[in-house]
Amino acid sequence: MLRGFALMVGLLAALPAVAGEMSAEEARRFVIGKMFNYTCFEGTRGQGRVNSDGSVAGSIQFQGAGPVRYAHLPANTLQVKGEAVCATLQGLFIQPCFNLERVSDNSFRGSISGLGFAYCEFTRHGGRTTVAHSVYRTNSAHPLGLRPSLAADNNN
Repeated sequence: MLRGFALMVGLLAALPAVAGEMSAEEARRFVIGKMFNYTCFEGTRGQGRVNSDGSVAGSIQFQGAGPVRYAHLPANTLQVKGEAVCATLQGLFIQPCFNLERVSDNSFRGSISGLGFAYCEFTRHGGRTTVAHSVYRTNSAHPLGLRPSLAADNNN
């Protein structure tokens, strides 16, 4: 559970127009289907991808030490709520939302709303990289409010 939350925070912190707050739509275009390295304020680091169904898959190393572990969060974990990107995780009684700030054409910073010190910095890979993941079917019509034609675009 903690591992999944840390991975999600890391990847969401990475969802940001150059140098400034990103809207949910900008974040979606910037992040979906692309591989990011991330480093968080307390040393946790890893690599991962946010998929068009709101699932997340990647690796995580807590506090920059110990084993690197694979983590996968199911479909609909990340969702757009108005202009916010939020997470739904089993076992959490709150639904954290994220502030996403684009730092450059290839990077962004994500923090938990109201906790600016709790952030992760994300840097996009140049080429296409694949992380193995399971496919989950969902009855939700619009996780993350994505349209298939945009979700399949990996050139941004």
